[in-house]
Amino acid sequence: MAKEVERKNINDWLPITKSRNAKWWYSAFHNVTAVVGAGVLGFPYAMSELGWGPGVTILILSWICTLYTAWQMIEMHEPEPGKRLDRYHELGQYAFGEKLGLWIVVPQQLMVQIGVNVVYMITGGNSLKKIHDILCDGCSPIRRTYFIMIFAAVQFLLSHLPSFNSITVISFAAAVMSLSYSTIAWITSLHRGVQEGVQYGSRFSTDAGNVFGFFSALGTIAFGYAGHNVVLEIQATIPSTPEEPSKKAMWKGMIVAYIVVALCYIPVAVFGYWAFGNGVDDNILLSLEKPRWLIVAANIFVFVHVTGSYQVFGVPVFDTCESFLVKKMKFQPTWYLRFITRNIYVLLTLFLGVTFPFFGGLLGFFGGFVFAPTTYFLPCVMWLVIYTPKRFSLSWFANWFCIMFGMFLMVLAPIGALRQIIIEAKDYKFYS
Repeated sequence: MAKEVERKNINDWLPITKSRNAKWWYSAFHNVTAVVGAGVLGFPYAMSELGWGPGVTILILSWICTLYTAWQMIEMHEPEPGKRLDRYHELGQYAFGEKLGLWIVVPQQLMVQIGVNVVYMITGGNSLKKIHDILCDGCSPIRRTYFIMIFAAVQFLLSHLPSFNSITVISFAAAVMSLSYSTIAWITSLHRGVQEGVQYGSRFSTDAGNVFGFFSALGTIAFGYAGHNVVLEIQATIPSTPEEPSKKAMWKGMIVAYIVVALCYIPVAVFGYWAFGNGVDDNILLSLEKPRWLIVAANIFVFVHVTGSYQVFGVPVFDTCESFLVKKMKFQPTWYLRFITRNIYVLLTLFLGVTFPFFGGLLGFFGGFVFAPTTYFLPCVMWLVIYTPKRFSLSWFANWFCIMFGMFLMVLAPIGALRQIIIEAKDYKFYS
């Protein structure tokens, strides 16, 4: 009994399980904020590396495949009556056993969440720098490092909100902003029309460049579907009863989120590439120089969005660290433990963001290496283990297709991205 009370007290303190009163629309905008990341701004560039046919095919296949794996995760949240798997690693433990489940899921999930937060540090800093450079024409240039530090200062403050539900307003603002800047990106591209001398052929002059570019683009697209790493954690905030299980509200929210994803991703990728062809930048907003006020607005929207997104991916990391410290290391659940843990985490992502600001290459590398497994095929492997669908049934085929597709992304994408990072790093000076 005492053990049960202690467990309940710890759960009431941890940020994921502290508050379970979320509605279906919380699920919608948390998922939009998690999935529609700044990665969408790299999609036209990815299209220029893939070409029209493969580009559109991989975009649509990814959308279908990841919607299917999201449905699987929502279904597996309550695999049996009265049992809720509130975190991705708990699902891993349920499928693969206590120890193996932890080792399979936790390293991958942490790499995704920390990877996203590092990329968002860089993106937030880049957006602030772009706003400054546009509004202040004659000013002497300011180092990007300082802008990343300003973004980090905001995160130091927001990271002390106690639970997932307490970031709801920020997450809602971020979801609205992601739809806004995606819309600005594709409508402005459409308005600008096809640029003079635009080319849609091979982006690179060498065969090696084209092959590695193709691989890297796969990772950029995989990065765009990172939300699965927080699906169970979002669902954990929704109340559940036998009459109204949490999966109903969660699935409703996920459908809305995926409609928004389609409205953001496909037009940005297609119209951005159509307008600029091979000349498109690795961040579409850099290609859209005019009108000035619109580009400033889009960059403000990106800044607000990555501010909220950082938190949506940060809260599960705080939960993992605080769980470990309180349950395994037997620390007392106090405000100062939380204060120290969260500040150290933001400091770590700030250090990594300032040290390695290779935006395009990072997207591709993280996208392939860890996002493809946790989003495209790990849910399918767990589904096969837990439910053992009949061989050659529709479910069996669907799962194996997603597994093969995910493996294809995981193996090829980091190869191309690593080459891109090496090329960019050649001329890079640390903390410039």
